[in-house]
Amino acid sequence: MLVSIVIPCYNSEHTIGEVVELAIQEFDKLDGYECEFVLVNDYSRDGTWNSICCLADSYPNVKGINLAKNFGQHNAIMAAMSQAEGDLIVGMDDDMQNHPSQIPQFLAKIEEGYDIVFGVFKQRKFSVIKNITGAVSRFLLWHLLDRPKDIQMSSFWCCRKYVRDEVVRYDGYNIFLQVLFFRTTHNIANIEIEHFAREVGESNYNFRRGLKLFMSCLNFTVIPLRLATFFGTVFSATGFVGALVVFIRKLLDPSIAIGWSSLMCAFLVLFGICFLMLGIIGEYIGKLILNINKTPQYVVRETRNVKKAAETGTSEISDEIKRPENTGKTDEVTDD
Repeated sequence: MLVSIVIPCYNSEHTIGEVVELAIQEFDKLDGYECEFVLVNDYSRDGTWNSICCLADSYPNVKGINLAKNFGQHNAIMAAMSQAEGDLIVGMDDDMQNHPSQIPQFLAKIEEGYDIVFGVFKQRKFSVIKNITGAVSRFLLWHLLDRPKDIQMSSFWCCRKYVRDEVVRYDGYNIFLQVLFFRTTHNIANIEIEHFAREVGESNYNFRRGLKLFMSCLNFTVIPLRLATFFGTVFSATGFVGALVVFIRKLLDPSIAIGWSSLMCAFLVLFGICFLMLGIIGEYIGKLILNINKTPQYVVRETRNVKKAAETGTSEISDEIKRPENTGKTDEVTDD
């Protein structure tokens, strides 16, 4: 059975080689499994692409994809999955925190009949701030998304080929990969794995990138819009009842003074909520416009050891663009 390991790479020239070599050592211990790697350089600022090229030259089962700009982790994974040929696909990070020694546990669990397996860390070795923001994000996503009860998601996962085939059909530019998994199947399991400390550098996810990834979940849920309707109804009803109470009190006691300070506070609260809801609606409209404008999921600048699909009749991708109208395929860019 062929297992495709897809890895988005960003500023990982010092770690990606060790990840590949350790994974190969793990598969050498397994009977009945072979592996391939699809490494995607998401426009790193260091020598990551050179490291990927060296790996591709040394190992024929290593495929390299170099993106033309930084599209984000999940878009890079989508680019990798479009070239994965394995019966099983394993997704992991490039920083050694998702350690290759944990891969056999995923394979053993998925052999039990599950379609997707997520690794859950026994102890998260992130900074305090990242642990806090991660907990808030998980809480919100738990209530916003349709997923099986008690299933936690992570960046270390394994899925079957049919799940991959369904996921790469998604043609929107804004991707939240785990949500696409939940939309495909609920036959999902968790396993408990070790979370290793980062060996080199620091996390590439700052607050802005984390927020952008979190907001991408709006592509897959209408709950914020329903909340906007709920709050609008509640505050409208409250305002109507309050106005009626004030009117009656004024009739009963004409000497009651009008409270300008309380009125201004009410205005600030209500207008703040209105602008918040308008922002949520604007986010939805903006995403619709970007999809209508056919914003590409990713643009491939060059590749190593990557073959076009057999039906295309070409042997290598030189430059390609994946646009929303495609269904997981790539179009070759020519001079004309």
